[in-house]
Amino acid sequence: MERGTDPGRSALIVIDMINTYDHEDAELLVPSAEQVVPVLTELLGRAREADVPVIYVNDNFGAWRSHHGELLDAALSQRHAHLIEPIRPDDRSLFVMKARHSVFFETPLSYLLWSLGVGHVVLTGQVTEQCVLYSALDAHIRHLEVTVPRDAVASIHPHLASAALEMMERNMGARIVAAKETDFAPPGA
Repeated sequence: MERGTDPGRSALIVIDMINTYDHEDAELLVPSAEQVVPVLTELLGRAREADVPVIYVNDNFGAWRSHHGELLDAALSQRHAHLIEPIRPDDRSLFVMKARHSVFFETPLSYLLWSLGVGHVVLTGQVTEQCVLYSALDAHIRHLEVTVPRDAVASIHPHLASAALEMMERNMGARIVAAKETDFAPPGA
């Protein structure tokens, strides 16, 4: 079977949610993440039920020898494990490690999406005004349809998050919706 992108095939991307929250600005991020986790938990359940690929793309926190299991174990051993446990990857989840802000920058994500036939990504996770914004731009320039559930992304600075969501919508054609409105189908599909 020849692979390629299908604008009607979606993937749920979970950005940087496997996190120890022991970094700069974590005290500002945690309250937002606490609001996002229940929403993301429900969204993950719907995606898994619909057989939508779930792809966790996560920073490696400078631990170049680590893999997703080590990151998960480290995050679950910290004081904010309650933010990880409900959204932990299941046996069908895919995992991509990243070193910089965008989920696409020097990662195999583009190839993975192509091999899955995905033409539409639903971006969730953290941080709205950083990694989510840059990932939305990189998805847009790769001709992927983008949806961002505004209540499934966490921020450090709410005013910057609002501006980032507006930029994604206006400049990148992203569909900004509530998680309950996310149907894993791109606009017009």
